[in-house]
Amino acid sequence: MSQHSHPLKAALWMSGALLGFSSMAVAGRQLAGHLDTFEILGYRSFFGLLIVLTAGIAQNRLAEFRPKAMALHIGRNLGHFAGQNLWLFALTLIPMAQLFALEFSYPILVGLGATVFLGEKMTPTRALTSIMGFAGILVVARPFGGDEFSIGLIAAVLCAFGFAASALFTKRLTLTAHVSVLGIMFWMVTLQLLFGLICALADSHAVLPRLIDLPWVIVVAVAGLGAHFCLTTALSLAPASIVTPIDFLRLPIIAVVGMLFYGESLDIYVFIGALIIFSGNYINILSENRRIARVPPQP
Repeated sequence: MSQHSHPLKAALWMSGALLGFSSMAVAGRQLAGHLDTFEILGYRSFFGLLIVLTAGIAQNRLAEFRPKAMALHIGRNLGHFAGQNLWLFALTLIPMAQLFALEFSYPILVGLGATVFLGEKMTPTRALTSIMGFAGILVVARPFGGDEFSIGLIAAVLCAFGFAASALFTKRLTLTAHVSVLGIMFWMVTLQLLFGLICALADSHAVLPRLIDLPWVIVVAVAGLGAHFCLTTALSLAPASIVTPIDFLRLPIIAVVGMLFYGESLDIYVFIGALIIFSGNYINILSENRRIARVPPQP
C-alpha cells in the first residue's frame, strides 16, 4: 500500500457519502408526491448553485468557473441529467434496494464505454467483468419473471447508462481538459438548472415547492453534492479497491431504510445480483491496480 494511502480517513469520508446517498433517496421519495423529477432536479440545482458559488467565493476560486471545454460539460450533464431523472422516476416505482443494486452496474458500463469511445483496450478481465455485470442485472431484474420486469426496472437499468456516460465525459474533462472538480460541479448545477427549468416549463404548469417540501429539496441538494464530494475525497485518500467495498454498504443500508419506513420487503435476488455486480467491479479494480503498478515511472 502506498505511503500516501489513508484507509481510515477514507472510510470516515465514505461514511459521509453513504449518509448522503441514502438521504438523497429518502428525500427524493418524499418529494415525488408533489414535484415531478424535472422540478426536483431544477430546485436541487438552484440550491446546489448557491452552495458551489459560496464555496468558490470563500476559497477565492471563481476563476475555475470560466467556460472551458463546454462541449464536454454539456455532454456530461446531458448524461447525468437523464440518469438522475430516470433514477428519481424509478425511485417511486421499485424498492430502493433494487434501484441501488442496478445503479451499481454503471462502473462496468464505464469500462465498456471506455473501450468503445475512448479507444481503451478490451482486456479479458474487462470482458469477464462486463459479462458478470450483465448477469447481475439479470438476477436483480429477472426479466423473464412475468410482471416483475416493469417500467421502473427499465428506468433503473437505463439510469446506469446515463451515469456511465457522465463518468466518461468527466474522465475527459479531468484528464485532457484539466478542469477542476469544483469547476465540474459549478457547470453541473448551472447546466442542470437550465435543463430542469426547460423541462419543467415544457408542460406549462411548473409547480412551486410547498413550505413542507423545502427542507427535502435542500436535503437533495446538500446530500447529492456532499455525497459526491465525500466519495471524491475518499478516492484521493485510498485506492478504489478499498473505497469501493465501502460504497457497496449503501445497499444493505437502504434496504433496511426501505423496510422500516416504506414497508419494502428484503429480496434475496437483489443481494445475490448485487454481489455478482460488486464482484465484477472489484475484479476490474484489482486488475487495473496491477496494470498501473507494472507501468514503470516516468523519468
